[in-house]
Amino acid sequence: MKYTTIIFDLDGTLLNTLADLAAATNHALAEHKLPQRTTDEVRRFVGNGIRKLIERAVPANTPAELQEKVFASFNKYYKHHCADSTRPYEGVPQLLQQLRAAGCRTAIVSNKADYGVQALAKQYFDGRL
Repeated sequence: MKYTTIIFDLDGTLLNTLADLAAATNHALAEHKLPQRTTDEVRRFVGNGIRKLIERAVPANTPAELQEKVFASFNKYYKHHCADSTRPYEGVPQLLQQLRAAGCRTAIVSNKADYGVQALAKQYFDGRL
């Protein structure tokens, strides 16, 4: 069976976005005078979207109103800094090029905020995913 369409996750599959996610998380936490998180902690918090990342990053029993403010701060910062340290994993651009040359369509499915998906796809994949 020949596959004609390949769908990829973005974060942690095509792109290493962890450093920028950690920076945005810590920026948002600091803005609200909350404790910072290590990159390893943020790595454990990702995987279910930004809202869940923030829910996990804030201290236990943080009021919902404050969580919402941290979430808003994260989005405001990350929108402008989502590609500061983000890079494709080794071999990914070549793989995508080979798949397209073989006639496969490629796409992204992601729970990342759409502004981030659009910006990163445009920057790293010429908007072709």
